Amino acid sequence: MSHTPNELKYASTHEWARLEEDGTVTVGITDHAQAALGDVVFVETPEVGAVLAAGDEAGVVESVKAASDIYSPLAGEVIAINQLLEDDPETVNSDPYNEGWFYKLQPADPSELDALLSAADYQQQCEDE
Repeated sequence: MSHTPNELKYASTHEWARLEEDGTVTVGITDHAQAALGDVVFVETPEVGAVLAAGDEAGVVESVKAASDIYSPLAGEVIAINQLLEDDPETVNSDPYNEGWFYKLQPADPSELDALLSAADYQQQCEDE
């Protein structure tokens, strides 16, 4: 079973969201998603300044097996991207919840986090797939 931190919120499309102390939200893909993809070889992140709606395509992650779209779990403006992934995309495999984050948002409405899945609900979804 993949690792699913309880403090995060999850989208049904396999992204995680972490509310930071400064009110921003960090987004990445889950351990389950990176394991299903296999060895990540390329990550395309959104542009800083991009305004995303919940569910918008926010980038692409490519692995030796497949390419998958990344979706924004909530609405907001992209304020930072993880530059580390340009040179070391495999960081998504080794540390999906910390060093392997994709981008940070200034959320339009932080209460949208409440609509995302809890760790237990996300784990159940993964088991049901």
